[in-house]
Amino acid sequence: MKKNKSWRVLLALLATLTMVAAACGDDDDDTTAPADTTAPADTTTAPAAATTAPPAASAISVGLVYDTTGRGDQSFNDAAAAGGDQATAELGVEFSEATPNADGSNRAELLQLQADTNPLVFGIGFLFADEINGVALANPTVNFAVVDGVPTEDPAPNLALLLFAEHEGSFLMGAAAALKSETGTIGFIGGVNVDLIKKFEAGFTAGAQYINPDIEVLAEYITQPPDFTGFNSPDRGKEIGLSMYDDGADIVYAAAGGSGGGLFEAAKEFSEGGDSKVWAIGVDSDQYNIVDPAVRDYILTSMLKRVDVAVFNTIEAANSGAFVPGFNIFNLAVDGVGYSTSGGFVDDITGDLEDIKAKIISGEIVVPETLA
Repeated sequence: MKKNKSWRVLLALLATLTMVAAACGDDDDDTTAPADTTAPADTTTAPAAATTAPPAASAISVGLVYDTTGRGDQSFNDAAAAGGDQATAELGVEFSEATPNADGSNRAELLQLQADTNPLVFGIGFLFADEINGVALANPTVNFAVVDGVPTEDPAPNLALLLFAEHEGSFLMGAAAALKSETGTIGFIGGVNVDLIKKFEAGFTAGAQYINPDIEVLAEYITQPPDFTGFNSPDRGKEIGLSMYDDGADIVYAAAGGSGGGLFEAAKEFSEGGDSKVWAIGVDSDQYNIVDPAVRDYILTSMLKRVDVAVFNTIEAANSGAFVPGFNIFNLAVDGVGYSTSGGFVDDITGDLEDIKAKIISGEIVVPETLA
């Protein structure tokens, strides 16, 4: 298929967005920033989250196909489900959901089944990108949306690509870690070594170095593609976390989906077995509110990736006849990413974090998407 000039520019600028594994959290812990300046002219900056709205007189139905871990992943699937639940409560929509088999081989089949009965269908995660594009082309009267996915061909005219500025939220995590670290060494655990997770690492490292140029950042990835089990390997998350704490890191950030639960256990175990307390930083959702209470006191903060906002806003737009296909960027400006304050562990540095946000908003700080 022939690609136009803006599409070639788009692929060059957003190549790192073709891989992912992440999601979102608490309304009170949001951040704001301007529209993504790297987006091409025809990219849509996602609208800010709605507050409340009465149920529509005749609301649409929605189909939602999760990634293979389904509901209960405490990550982006649960965040997507939260957006659907909100739409049910506030807009009166009905939505059905499905989860692919373990190897994901029936993604396209499930998408088509949802398209048979729903005017709006979501695929949650980058692995849906090509399948959902094909199903969208075959069903031109149905609207589709994919979280974090960029197809290898031109996107169908009825497909919305819901993408996030994870590097901006991760910059704030790096700044928080550097501000709170007592050892001058922090760590980053990536679930799978793909471009999008590297974007988390790039933002985290840049944020830490903004505060302390001499800080040491340890980094390790759980798996390499095509092995994507690193997003659901809490045992490996714990093993790597303990190793980083042994090497002097006192704060570790995991962008690793369900593997982050192992990091929380590592922080608890290391702290209780030694003379100093160490911290973990969560991702996607406000982990403090959903994990075992026994590990809450070791979660410094979480980077919120607001998949719930993206799903809800897209449903709201489609329900009102204003569905927007193409690239929709959910950044700091539209509550697309943020940070949590649950537990009060970053209360003493909130002023610093808000100042950094203001500088990102003004353009004084330009957050990198790749490691230097």
